[in-house]
Amino acid sequence: MSIAINIAVIILEILGLRISISERKWKIFAFYTQISNIITLISSVVLVTTGSNDFSAMLRYLSSCMLTMTFLITLCVLVPMGGGFRQLMLSGNGLYHHTLCPILSVTSYIALEQHSFAWPLPVILTFVYGIIMLIMNGKGLFDGPYPFFRVRNQSKLATVIWILVLIGIITAISVGIGIAAEHVGH
Repeated sequence: MSIAINIAVIILEILGLRISISERKWKIFAFYTQISNIITLISSVVLVTTGSNDFSAMLRYLSSCMLTMTFLITLCVLVPMGGGFRQLMLSGNGLYHHTLCPILSVTSYIALEQHSFAWPLPVILTFVYGIIMLIMNGKGLFDGPYPFFRVRNQSKLATVIWILVLIGIITAISVGIGIAAEHVGH
């Protein structure tokens, strides 16, 4: 069953990426959403082609944590900040990358797949991504792509609070998915 779901995820990821690439070109790599979904695409391809093993489980765990972060930040931060539920969750690449792929992929990982519990990995990757984007915003090399990276438009205290909150969220997600997978999965 997990193989069938991951094949569906691969198809949905490709559909979403086609939209993202056509709209943003190389700038897709500035978006955590795109990075998390590219890692998911890779993890699903690895699982489908090599089967269940320690490496595929680690990639699937990483992608599940990052997709959950994508889903929750979009739904609980970006939509309320004015992004619009329909626009961010139900249309364009958001339908695939914010809604369908996170729900299908994370559910499959937790309930049906071999598990890994390398909780520092998603935290470190998220932290490195955040620092790179903060530096690029601070130097005026990039604007955003998320409001909390726009360091020129907020106080240093606001930036520090955002960093702490976001790292706290990804840490909680990483530990939570590990615990959920252990209790729910096979």
